[in-house]
Amino acid sequence: MATAVPVERDAVARSLPGPPREIPLPGVTLHRAGAWDLVAAGVGPALAAASTATALTAAALDGHPYGLVVSAGIGGGFAPGAPVGSLVVADEITAADLGAETADGFLPVTELGFGTVTHRPPAALVRLVAGATGARPGTVLTGSTVTGTAGRAESLRARHPRALAEAMEGFGVAEAAAAHGLPVLELRAISNPVGPRDRAAWRIGDALAALTDGFGKLAPVLTSWNPHDPHDPHDPHDH
Repeated sequence: MATAVPVERDAVARSLPGPPREIPLPGVTLHRAGAWDLVAAGVGPALAAASTATALTAAALDGHPYGLVVSAGIGGGFAPGAPVGSLVVADEITAADLGAETADGFLPVTELGFGTVTHRPPAALVRLVAGATGARPGTVLTGSTVTGTAGRAESLRARHPRALAEAMEGFGVAEAAAAHGLPVLELRAISNPVGPRDRAAWRIGDALAALTDGFGKLAPVLTSWNPHDPHDPHDPHDH
């Protein structure tokens, strides 16, 4: 299953065989295209988590659970690693603003003694996707507020030096997938630099074209990926 907002869902659907069919579920509409189910999960981590969880639960109750959840869409890129028009595949999906502000700076929720702030997609799958699509692997940050200043961009880079991209849904999707015991993947096409808000610098059309092309190359990879492969020495889950 893949999750996105409507315009991103349509970009993904264009790369898949056959026209999508609408399948209504309580609170969400699922679009079936070939072997994929696509959900326009909505903007922000909360709605993305709720929409994804709805689809996952419905499939499980129907006796046909999913094997993988993919969060796909466009996002901001951190220069110079992720220029506009490039692809990023998350090897870490991290909530950038889940925690508390203190006099000494931001504390992630994990340092407050509960919760999690990072989900890690299967390392072997990330390598396969990177090889097939040309996407650069790295941390993709999830925030409820899009960065619009140089100061916030610098703060995020200081806290997350491996960050390549920023979006608004991946962590919510990953939380829903984790609740169902499912692996998750996040693929982002870069539409704008992370930093001062400058709509003239956005290249949404270019990013959607890159997403369409990237997802078309991604789909065959997933048919060859075996989630039950033996121990992967590079997978952080195995250490």
